[in-house]
Amino acid sequence: MLTVIFNNRIYAILQGEMKAIGLAIGPKAHDMLRIDSPTLDFVSLAQGMGVPASRATTQSEFNAALAIGLREKGPRLIEAMI
Repeated sequence: MLTVIFNNRIYAILQGEMKAIGLAIGPKAHDMLRIDSPTLDFVSLAQGMGVPASRATTQSEFNAALAIGLREKGPRLIEAMI
């Protein structure tokens, strides 16, 4: 099973929902919606559980990782940095 995490290190969907209902996002709320302090290393977490994983920071890296993930059997994680 191939899993892709699109990682922008922030809960952007929650920010959008808060704005949609008219809530102001102050400094404390902004800090609470960030997921980069501490930075989660999804590749290391997956590898620590025995799952092959890679991080893609460019489109060509993602394409290469996706091709491997679709070709090989078993679990695999791709962390796509966006």
